[in-house]
Amino acid sequence: MAISTKRIGLKEVRGLQPGETVWDGAVSGFHARRQKGEAISFLVTYRTAEGRQRWQTIGRHGSPWTPDTAREEARRILGRVAQGSDPAADKYAKRQAKTVAELCDLYMADAEAGKILVKGKSKRPSTILTDRGRVERHIKPLIGAMKVTAVTKMDIDDFLHAVAQGKSATRAKTQKNRGLANVRGGKGTATRTVGLLGAIFTYAVRKQMVEANPVNGVIRFADGAKKRRLRDSEYELLAHGLDEAEKANIWPPAIAATRFLAVTGWRSGEALSLTWSQIDLEGQLATLTDTKTGESIRPLSKTVCDLLRSLHDNNRSGLVFTATRGDRPMTGYPKFWAKIAKLGTLPSDITPHTLRHSFASLANDIGLSEPTIAMLVGHRKNTMTSRYIHSADKVLLAAADAVATATADRMTVRIDPVDDELGMTQRSE
Repeated sequence: MAISTKRIGLKEVRGLQPGETVWDGAVSGFHARRQKGEAISFLVTYRTAEGRQRWQTIGRHGSPWTPDTAREEARRILGRVAQGSDPAADKYAKRQAKTVAELCDLYMADAEAGKILVKGKSKRPSTILTDRGRVERHIKPLIGAMKVTAVTKMDIDDFLHAVAQGKSATRAKTQKNRGLANVRGGKGTATRTVGLLGAIFTYAVRKQMVEANPVNGVIRFADGAKKRRLRDSEYELLAHGLDEAEKANIWPPAIAATRFLAVTGWRSGEALSLTWSQIDLEGQLATLTDTKTGESIRPLSKTVCDLLRSLHDNNRSGLVFTATRGDRPMTGYPKFWAKIAKLGTLPSDITPHTLRHSFASLANDIGLSEPTIAMLVGHRKNTMTSRYIHSADKVLLAAADAVATATADRMTVRIDPVDDELGMTQRSE
């Protein structure tokens, strides 16, 4: 039963019987209602611009809602209605909004289906794998439960610093049998993960889940290029590690892949996914159809061709650097690299990517031009030129030979790695 009053006060609220409603005489549509129990709720009724009648619950009587505070909230809601909003529908939409974790799942599903385009191309499988790792190991644990519509720039900024401080660090089980991933944070990881979040929220804007991307405007840590290169003495340590790895019967294709990276400057992913069908040993040329920068044509030095010919693959089919099991790329290469580096007593900050930077730096040292270096290692700036290259010319082959020879020369001296206080000897003359 509905009753009316000039103005709802504590007396009117306390006097409500089960099933009764009291309407406010000061604010149209504002009322209090008691259900079968003791609870009394404040509500406001209004009509949308389209003429639909809505009811929105303000809250239950008691802290923080009193008749006066509920009446002010009713005025605020009706003010929004007067401006064309539909507060009840907005509230329902927020309640039904997807979480960040659900948004990430939708994004990854579309990425795997080839529907997420980067510069007009679908994401590469290796990129998708990296993205999934960042989603599962950083994004979901820290902000996955948040509603997409509730995420603000401040939340993204907090997330950035949380990852940088290692708050998402853990040891996570992988899909491999007995596999474990040592998840770390850090500024670089934080910056790249927020970059992925930016792409995910751009996707959410496109799908009309949110009106604006909360990542826009968030200042990230500088993600500068790694400048570490091998010193001459460290080339010798690498050679020593490779020799010791052969004696220790470490997986031969992993050793060959390391030698290949040192004398080509390729990305490790490019080398590990290289197939014999992409190689023309006679023409000293490799044609990579799916690299970070698209299709890439690479000249092969005589040193590299000799290395490839020495590999024990009589059929010359499938992957060049085979895995220990199956016909997939060698996903266990980081562990093989770690063993080689340890045997050579290489500093811990030297990674396979250091070999790429060292190759390019050495090419610059011996006077090669920037476009030539770009052709040798497949830099992004080289993509326009490579469209018109169909064979390796003499200039490029000579350049590849020069850098490979300079690299091999630095790796020819065999050392005793306990010769001085730094654990490195000087190269013999």
